[in-house]
Amino acid sequence: MMTLREVTDISAGYSFRGKILEKKGGGVSVIQMKDVSVEKGLRSESVIETALSGKREPDLLRLKDILFVARGSNHYAVLYNGRFDKAVASPHFFVVRTRLQDVVPEFIVWQLNQLSVQRYFKREAEGSVTKSIKRVSLEQTPIFLPDIKQQQVILRMYKNLYEQKRIYSELLINTEKRMKNIAFNLEEDFNRPITRIGK
Repeated sequence: MMTLREVTDISAGYSFRGKILEKKGGGVSVIQMKDVSVEKGLRSESVIETALSGKREPDLLRLKDILFVARGSNHYAVLYNGRFDKAVASPHFFVVRTRLQDVVPEFIVWQLNQLSVQRYFKREAEGSVTKSIKRVSLEQTPIFLPDIKQQQVILRMYKNLYEQKRIYSELLINTEKRMKNIAFNLEEDFNRPITRIGK
């Protein structure tokens, strides 16, 4: 077992002064909490463009950076897909960047979202109203790191499971729609006036 700090570099999201305002043509996309979910990862379609007012050159997100949700009731990780030419994360995130070639970023994301690590975050979260994870707590997150081949095998298993769940969910939704259509047609037949032929 090791800590997250041993295999990654962790930095805070970009510090904005006040509310993040949308500005088309501003040059930088900003990823906020509304743009991510543990189930679907990064939802690129909801990300807005803004202009940065600070003089300091921002540390732009790189492909396969890990965005860790540090504030709120749930603390989880998603992978940045490199969708935007220039992008930063809002202050609600920590940006986790792997620095070793034998560490697969997707595997770190998967492990940070597992129950055992989630229990660790629950213990470490601070705040009476809005819970947050401090950087030192994230740095000390215990992780297990098998060799890269095992990481890839575990990820393939996870992706296969996720795909099976997605297909099963779609089957359930489609079956429910068919059953509703059958019920609707039966109701239409029931309410249709009966035509009597002769006596």
